[in-house]
Amino acid sequence: MGSLQLAILGDLHGGWTDADARWFEQADYDRVIVVGDLAGFRWSGTLALAKRLGQMRAAALVLPGNHDAVHALQLVAESTGRPRMGDRFAAGQRGMVEQLRQAIGEHELGAYSLHAVGGEEDAITVIAGRPHTMGGPSLSFAPHLAACWGVSSLEESAVKLKGLVDAAPTERLVFVSHNGPAGLGDRREDIWGCDFKADQGDWGDPDLREAVDYARRRGKRVLAVVAGHMHRKLRGGGERAWRVERDGVLYVNAAEVPRLKKDGRRHHVRLLIDGDAVSAEDRLVR
Repeated sequence: MGSLQLAILGDLHGGWTDADARWFEQADYDRVIVVGDLAGFRWSGTLALAKRLGQMRAAALVLPGNHDAVHALQLVAESTGRPRMGDRFAAGQRGMVEQLRQAIGEHELGAYSLHAVGGEEDAITVIAGRPHTMGGPSLSFAPHLAACWGVSSLEESAVKLKGLVDAAPTERLVFVSHNGPAGLGDRREDIWGCDFKADQGDWGDPDLREAVDYARRRGKRVLAVVAGHMHRKLRGGGERAWRVERDGVLYVNAAEVPRLKKDGRRHHVRLLIDGDAVSAEDRLVR
């Protein structure tokens, strides 16, 4: 088997420049994967960044985060635990997603979808998870997911993800999502631990956890699970773990925010797949 290289960009939050596009166009990556949250609360900012990203000639896969293709009041409603408050904006979300799809041009928009990477000798299947996830024990943006995907609960989301596992044409899989899976710790400093509640807790996605475990039971080789959302810098100080290996699976949190550093360097994670061996390293480039 040959080797594959994936560039993983965590939550951009506006951190993308024309220099990024030029750098990745010259780099030796098989795919650039953006795990969501292109900008902040303003849809105009998200759309503008998506259009700039769409001009990059290197092949990319873009996952919608909780900030992407949503109305600001929807996001506020979900963040404050009052999702019904934002329901009247849900009907417009499908159109915003389509605008996002058009803005990124020839790049792929990933959501409950399969994506082939590599050639016949080294092929893997990238499984893109639930879009717009905010993490934790509830289904965010439920009206949109129900209308577009027939998903009305975390249980139904897990069924859809397991269906993608069964449909994957290769044995080697990489899961990508905006937020990572549950089951990797319930402390604030854990890879997807909750740092915004006094009692901390596991803020990973239970449906993604179920899908990863299902793939392993089915004999698939899950090489890595890559996501972002929970920023590496913790509220109140400190940093969370960003790379964890568990039961032969490498879990990577790429949400280094801000990714544009004051000295001009720009962050991404290099995921190297060599046969069944996989490694991840932080890269800061100019």
